[in-house]
Amino acid sequence: MRAFGDGLVSLLLPAYLATLGFSPFKIGVLATATLAGSAALTLTVGFVAHHFSRRSLLIAAAVLMVVTGSAFALVQDFWPLLLVAFVGTLNPSSGDVSVFLPLEHAQLAHSVTDRDRTALFARYSLVGSLVGAVGALAAGAPDLLRQIVGLDIKQALQIAFLLYAFLGVGALLLYRKLPDEPLDASAVPADPLRKSRTIVLTLAALFSLDAFAGGFVVQSLMALWLFQRFGLSLAATGAIFFLTGILSAGSYLVAVQISKRIGLVNTMVFTHLPSSLCLLLIPFMPSLGPVIVLLLIRSALSQMDVPTRTSYVMAVVSPGERAAAASVTAVPRSLAAAASPMLAGSLLAMSGFGWPLLPSPAP
Repeated sequence: MRAFGDGLVSLLLPAYLATLGFSPFKIGVLATATLAGSAALTLTVGFVAHHFSRRSLLIAAAVLMVVTGSAFALVQDFWPLLLVAFVGTLNPSSGDVSVFLPLEHAQLAHSVTDRDRTALFARYSLVGSLVGAVGALAAGAPDLLRQIVGLDIKQALQIAFLLYAFLGVGALLLYRKLPDEPLDASAVPADPLRKSRTIVLTLAALFSLDAFAGGFVVQSLMALWLFQRFGLSLAATGAIFFLTGILSAGSYLVAVQISKRIGLVNTMVFTHLPSSLCLLLIPFMPSLGPVIVLLLIRSALSQMDVPTRTSYVMAVVSPGERAAAASVTAVPRSLAAAASPMLAGSLLAMSGFGWPLLPSPAP
């Protein structure tokens, strides 16, 4: 349910903000606020997770999701939206960067053996990516509402954000069914980082470099560039990102098999190289066709590090430190990426060439 909402609003967010009259720079600032806020909230959860049950924290996050969707549907001024973006759960990225992620990872890690952990996270990522792709495809619904019902585009987009809030209600009801105690009866209670602090902080620094580069091409800003460069409709853009999501989903399963042959770290590293090359070539393509081909190839490769990265982090820390480690290593996925969308928005405001795509393959 969360993945569907993320896939939906990641494409509708730039269209909605443009409808409200915001410039590409302001859209980038709002995307930065969402990522910075997610980082701050996730870091906070990492330090307090050992004081509360994961179930309670997930329920609180679901309530925040409801408030976020409702506020974006009702508020139209920049500064109030900036505040909501910072404290809320909105996700402008194609990946899961919200506070839900480390809490769910820690809960899942206790439910399987070490041998099955990578496959479990691959299935988790697979479901999220597939449903997120369906959410992206559903981004064409406001255009249909406008044609069939006669709503103007702003009203149709506001209904979509109310749907996001409704999905938060559904997530809340499902989280309430989770057990308060760890699924594994032998699991130890959540602890703050102690023995694993050094390696976790090293991994967090490494992930931050990749996250900063990836922030230039969060899905919302990629969609904004496609709107500007090729004049695509919401429906056409949603169809493109539906296909990229399907390929990303399939890559999670392939990543499990590759990691068994070459290891978790090598899988993370070597799948990024051709993916980055594809992204680097996109701004130089003269027409939409080659751009779509490169986006599809990139999507088939760029997310293979997701289940392997998660499995590696869970493997190098003690069971009691998993909740804290998941949060501390997840923070750079939002915090380091938070500055990039604002810079990307500035570059898009100056030129439609696609400058934000050039720094992103740097790592």
